[in-house]
Amino acid sequence: MKLFRLIPMAACVAIAAAQTVEMTAVVSKQLERKSRLPGEFLPYQSVALHARVSGFVESVAVDRGSAVKKGDVLVTLSAPEMLAQVAVAEAKVATAEAQRVEAMAKLASNERTYEQLKKAAETPGVIAGNEIEIAGKTVDAARAAVTAEESSIRSAQASVTALKDLLAYLRITAPFDGVITERFAHPGALAGPSGAPLLELQQLSMLRLVVALPESDVSGIVRGARVPFTVPAYPGETFSGVVARVARSMDPKTRTMPVELDVANGSGKLAPGMYPEVQWPVRKPRASLLVPPTSVVTTTERTFVIRVREGRAEWINVSKVASSGDLMEVLGPLNPGDKIVTRASDEIREGAKLTVK
Repeated sequence: MKLFRLIPMAACVAIAAAQTVEMTAVVSKQLERKSRLPGEFLPYQSVALHARVSGFVESVAVDRGSAVKKGDVLVTLSAPEMLAQVAVAEAKVATAEAQRVEAMAKLASNERTYEQLKKAAETPGVIAGNEIEIAGKTVDAARAAVTAEESSIRSAQASVTALKDLLAYLRITAPFDGVITERFAHPGALAGPSGAPLLELQQLSMLRLVVALPESDVSGIVRGARVPFTVPAYPGETFSGVVARVARSMDPKTRTMPVELDVANGSGKLAPGMYPEVQWPVRKPRASLLVPPTSVVTTTERTFVIRVREGRAEWINVSKVASSGDLMEVLGPLNPGDKIVTRASDEIREGAKLTVK
């Protein structure tokens, strides 16, 4: 009987004995990974150049691929009828100035007559009072006529200025530095405001790289961050752009948000229409919890780590996120610095006594 009693007691002693384990601390770290996303290059500025006034194309100074500077003359138009209109307007100015001279002479004559009548009226009975009054009214009318002629001159001069401004539009100039990417006009063609464009100008020294960012990565956008990318045209070479503009609106069809990067292109290697592969840095807004992969136990019922609290095992449910080097990112009710079993298994039962190696 004594032998049979000793065996259960030995088993109880073995069960109550603490298990020796190796422990490690939960690490908190800000993770960053690279997500490969397709992008598209657009010109920084792009404009289709139209004729502001109607005329015939006289000459085209550029062609497709021509590099131009701001203010360079690109197309010259011919419109003889506009020159005739300017000549007519200048003639009206000359006529108005002649009429003003005549009106001023008449005013001066009336003023002299008025002064003479006033002087003569100093002798009683020589000049009737109504004659002086009529002379004064005549002076006022002559002065008003001079004012009217001056207004006519200003109006005629404004017409000349407006027509000459329109003449300036016969010379189509570059609004910014860039490259002519399309030419549609040739000498002899009729051009006008409602007609087809003459040229297409794009600024290529700086490009816009548009990336459609998935909704899950939107929170990690950092304005001003430098992002690397590659293009199939230059294998093995890496370029970079700076995050400059964020649409702040999701595309309801693709659930993505357009983000624009400014890409310096002084070398001219890159071009609109290319499709680069962007190595987008995915940053999480909060620090991640990292544990050794061996600390995570997965069974048919749950995934957990074993936290050591007051010398006893505590099973903490977690979910795996992603590997990061030698550690694994997990989600669960853990805190940075919590002590967990480095090599865990479901053989370490919850509530078991543990001792550290």
